[in-house]
Amino acid sequence: MPIFEYICEQCRNEFELLVFRNDEPACTKCGDKNPTKKMSACSFSVGNTSKAASPSNGSGCSGCTSSNCASCS
Repeated sequence: MPIFEYICEQCRNEFELLVFRNDEPACTKCGDKNPTKKMSACSFSVGNTSKAASPSNGSGCSGCTSSNCASCS
């Protein structure tokens, strides 16, 4: 059961939802039935620490957190 991040184009609300197979997401603030899925950075666990899969030093494009814009497509 994946958790997805969305942004509502109507009210600009950013939210996360647990989405099941046939669920249709709706904005948690205004109820709009057509939110846009955001690109999410995943993380993984190494021992007792958690590391981001991509760097998030703030130097990436406006659409992602990567520091290497060549990885965007």
